[in-house]
Amino acid sequence: MDLQLSAKLALVTGSTAGIGFAIAKGLATEGARVVVNGRTAARVTAACEAIRSAHPAALLEAFVGDLSRAEAAEAVCQRFPNLEILVNNLGTYQTRPFEQITDADWTSLIETNFMSGVRLSRYWLPKMKAAGWGRIIFISSESAVNIPVEMIHYGVTKTMQVALARGLAETTAGTAVTVNSILAGPTRSEGVESFVEDMAKSRGVTTAEIEKEFFRSVRPGSLLQRFATPAEVAALTVFVASPRSSATNGAALRVEGGLVRSIL
Repeated sequence: MDLQLSAKLALVTGSTAGIGFAIAKGLATEGARVVVNGRTAARVTAACEAIRSAHPAALLEAFVGDLSRAEAAEAVCQRFPNLEILVNNLGTYQTRPFEQITDADWTSLIETNFMSGVRLSRYWLPKMKAAGWGRIIFISSESAVNIPVEMIHYGVTKTMQVALARGLAETTAGTAVTVNSILAGPTRSEGVESFVEDMAKSRGVTTAEIEKEFFRSVRPGSLLQRFATPAEVAALTVFVASPRSSATNGAALRVEGGLVRSIL
């Protein structure tokens, strides 16, 4: 299927590794002009080189900056005023008992996971409406629905993303602009990979055994019973970013391995 993404300008925040990198690579493969973002020049350069090694004709731009910070958000908006696709992927997490989550912890996660998307959407959504086409996508999580007891503040920020996406979608009625969120499940991202490897080393077992134990004891409701790959999450995201997804708006789309038991 031709996703009709040729030459469309897209920004994927936090796209030097994991899900963000897979989305950037997927969009570039479909012919989009992709802004690759990370906090250091070395990471951004390495990500661009990795994409070009697989797809030499990839159209890539580089933006180095921490988009959880207002000044970086302002800079990227000024540099790419005519953005057509915004993928709010930037995010972080930490495991901590609720009683030990400080105000600073809450603020940090909200700034990174939520306010980064607020700022960028606030700038580009009106421009997309004026241009007559656009896509805004929030990479949320099944944790938005199944709030994890070991990281409640993370789950709350993911719920905030879904609520924001739906609210923004309501403002696009009758336009060719859509706003959606993607509910990813446990995914073999860079952080998860490191966690699994460290856990396996500390216990003297294989990473496969750690993965099996995780889904047996921590996420037993998963129908997939393994970590999703970043490419699996990216496949849905790239479709939603395309003109082919024109009838999908205001939706929380699930690629979470069947963890959410609701039929709706």
